[in-house]
Amino acid sequence: QVQLVESGGGLVQPGGSLRLSCEVSGYITDYYSIGWFRQDPGKEREGVSWIRSSGHNPWYSDSVKGRFTISRGYAKNAVFLQMDGLKPEDTAVYFCAAKSTYGPSSQPADYDLWGRGTPVTVSS
Repeated sequence: QVQLVESGGGLVQPGGSLRLSCEVSGYITDYYSIGWFRQDPGKEREGVSWIRSSGHNPWYSDSVKGRFTISRGYAKNAVFLQMDGLKPEDTAVYFCAAKSTYGPSSQPADYDLWGRGTPVTVSS
C-alpha cells in the first residue's frame, strides 16, 4: 500500500527556516501532483504549494510565495518544502498529499492520498 510520510517539522523562531520532507513509498510518477497543505486547529485545511510529479510547474499560495520552495528529489522518491522567513502565522500541522487525477488543483478535496502530518511552530 502506498504511503506518504512527512518529516522535518519542529519549533523555530520567526525568520528561521525549516525543510519538510514527504517520502512516497510507491512511485511518484503514478500521481499527477504532490501537494503540501496546512491546518491550524479550528481552521480549514489550506493549500500551500504543489508540484507535478515531473517536477515542473510549481504553484504557491500568495501567503507563502517568495518564502517557500517546493522541489522533487530524484534520488529519493520524495518531495521537499523549503520554508524560509517563517512567520508566526505559518504555525500549523503540515500535510503532504498525492493527486492521482489529471489537472492542477490546490483544493484538499481533489487529493486522494494523505500523510499524517508534521507540526510546525513558529514562535519566539
